[in-house]
Parts: sequence; C-alpha cells; structure tokens
Amino acid sequence: MLLRDVLLDDVDAYVRMRCDPVMMADLGGPLPREGMADKVRRDVEQAGADLAWIKMIVADPGTPEVVAGTVTLWSHDAGEGPVSEIGWMVLPEFQGRGLGKRAVRTVLEQARDQNRWGVVHAFPATGNAASNAICRSVGFRFRSEVQVTFAGRVFRTNQWSIDPGADLT
Repeated sequence: MLLRDVLLDDVDAYVRMRCDPVMMADLGGPLPREGMADKVRRDVEQAGADLAWIKMIVADPGTPEVVAGTVTLWSHDAGEGPVSEIGWMVLPEFQGRGLGKRAVRTVLEQARDQNRWGVVHAFPATGNAASNAICRSVGFRFRSEVQVTFAGRVFRTNQWSIDPGADLT
C-alpha cells in the first residue's frame, strides 16, 4: 500500500467515492458531480499548504494512478474550538483487504512521529460497521453517539478519539 497526496487528476476517484449512492449511504447520500473538480482543487491547495493531510490510498505502488480510497486528517472548528478529525473511504472493489485500517494507522503514526494534530477524532456513522471496527482495531476510544453535519446533512455518528502520541503502540 502507498499513500500519496491528492492530485488534480484525482477528480474521477472523488466522483466514484462521493457521488455514488452506495459509498455515500452512511453520509446522507451521494453528492452532486458538479463541484467535484473544485473540491479536488481546494483539497490539493490544502494539502500543498500542509493545512490538511489528504492522502489517496493506492493498493499497488506500481500503479499510483489507481486509487483505492482516501484518508484525510484535518483540523476544524467544532464550535468549542479546533478539533483534529480523521476520515476515510475505500472503494467497494478494494474493501475487505485491510487497506482502510492500514491507511488510518499509517496517518496516525505520522501524526505521532511529527507530534502534530493532538487528540484525533473519528465520526463514523453509527451503522457503518466497517469504519467503527477500524476505530476499535487501531486503538480509538469510544466516546459517545453524536449528531454531525457533513455536506449540509445531519446524521448520527459514533465519536471516537485517540491520542497518537500516547495510545499507539
């Protein structure tokens, strides 16, 4: 597995992940295709400025253009101050191979090694068994069920947290 920064050429991967009803079932449904190129451009800018780690998951390093998914770590204001959050998506044909878990762990190890981001939170939908299992297996601690807004939609999630510096072994 390889993690690489998002590129302007990743629009098709974003469309496959964010505009697909199955991929977005736990996130309120598919997003419109219009705007994906702009979203990729903004993400490339954020990653280039080192304001967020926006990584594309590549199953085979020999074919870095074939994207299996994405893992992102960023900070945002959650109303009570900044929160570091990690999120991930793995395309259906790559699911069940452990890529999501390895990608999440790799990014958290990098956060630990760079002493960056502090406590990291994840908010998988309550019904997303695979993502909640990744949280458990990587070492996140379950906090509570909360309502989260994503792309203007509110849904129930499990809130998990991990301190990479203290909790990763």
